[in-house]
Amino acid sequence: MKRNLLLAATLLMSGVAVLPAQEISNDANPLFHPLSIRMGTIVVPPVTGVPFSATALIENKLLMPDGTTATTRNINLIGRDFRGRTHGEMRMRVPETFQGMPPLVEVHLYDPQTGVQTVYEPATHIARRQLRPEPRQVNNPSNPANPFVKVEDLGISTIDNIEVKGTRRTVTIPAQANGTGADLTVVDEYWYSEDLHLNLLLRHSDPRTGEQTITLSDIKREEPAQEFFEVPQDYKIVDMTPPEGAPVLHGNKGIRGGTIP
Repeated sequence: MKRNLLLAATLLMSGVAVLPAQEISNDANPLFHPLSIRMGTIVVPPVTGVPFSATALIENKLLMPDGTTATTRNINLIGRDFRGRTHGEMRMRVPETFQGMPPLVEVHLYDPQTGVQTVYEPATHIARRQLRPEPRQVNNPSNPANPFVKVEDLGISTIDNIEVKGTRRTVTIPAQANGTGADLTVVDEYWYSEDLHLNLLLRHSDPRTGEQTITLSDIKREEPAQEFFEVPQDYKIVDMTPPEGAPVLHGNKGIRGGTIP
């Protein structure tokens, strides 16, 4: 039994979010999607009929060997229109003392009606498009009991006058399973809006990677401007969708058909 529990803890540890992950998930079911953070873009679920725009502050605090805390942050604009099209930005990570908006690195667009994902980069004026299925949504998945996981209901609160439900998910990784010689505790906290289908506040605490916080503010519940979901006119658009029947290449390295008119 003890060996089986340690194996479960090891597998669980492999699923706990650590930096760097590819992107931040803002999925509609926070209990079953552990918070994964890279100081980059936020994935917004492409829900129709619920337009909004917001500013996302992503902050990372890391305890340094000398006992000081290094704080970096990112500020991105995100949004969704009535059709479910989404906009997410990836800006440069900057020190806490940086003033203004960090430089824009790339913009992520997704249209659930066409299944097309577009990523465009201001530095190159190139937009990469690829046909992708709609992001998977998980509805009422099974949640088998796990002795290393504790889930707490934090009740109801409000953020920007929007009702949110809080959940805390605590994962304990035994010393025998993590290789550090001591138990590790990883805590994820989510404040989720059923109305917007979004987490408006997320906190992730891990002694290996520090503390990450995502806060949405300046939330406008109205249709964003049309150009928010379009590639600027002076960009070259390249089709990255693999030919039918071709193996899928990781990292979007395959190009098919050159530019798109």
